[in-house]
Amino acid sequence: MQEEDFTEDDRRPSKTKKKEAMHELRDLGAELVELSVSQLKRINLPETLLSAVREAQKITAHGARRRQMQYIGKLMRGVDDEPIRAGLALLRGESSAEIARMHRLERFRVRLMEDESVLTEIANQWPGVDIQHLRQLRRNALKEQEGNKPPKSFRAIFQILKELDATPTAEADAATDEAADE
Repeated sequence: MQEEDFTEDDRRPSKTKKKEAMHELRDLGAELVELSVSQLKRINLPETLLSAVREAQKITAHGARRRQMQYIGKLMRGVDDEPIRAGLALLRGESSAEIARMHRLERFRVRLMEDESVLTEIANQWPGVDIQHLRQLRRNALKEQEGNKPPKSFRAIFQILKELDATPTAEADAATDEAADE
């Protein structure tokens, strides 16, 4: 045999590497099976993969579940796994963009607690927000801090900010519409 034959084989992935990749995809599929229906909807999965995952969630028999997991692994080989990995990271809170978003909202909440005029900024950024409710939550949160009580209202403010930030603003919708028209 010539030396060229060996160098050509070195460029292809080995059988072990292929097998490791398949096991990794199967494990990724197993992670999908553990998610709730609402979490699955947040990840953009192909219809066949989504139905296979939903079917696996219903199966209780060990052998049947194992076969279904192998089937999910096979389906995973045919799809781009990067968006799925990114979606899972986002759900787990491991996405750097999601972490940055949470930190930004936390700073927003702290500023709101320090200064009530931040409510105007919130109203400008999210036109449909219930300012009266936020003002009341802020007052309650300040009372909770003074009385060393659990921060129920403080947490509620963060949840409202998170929900507001998740909904697209009118300005973003207008920008998207303009880009689509061009």
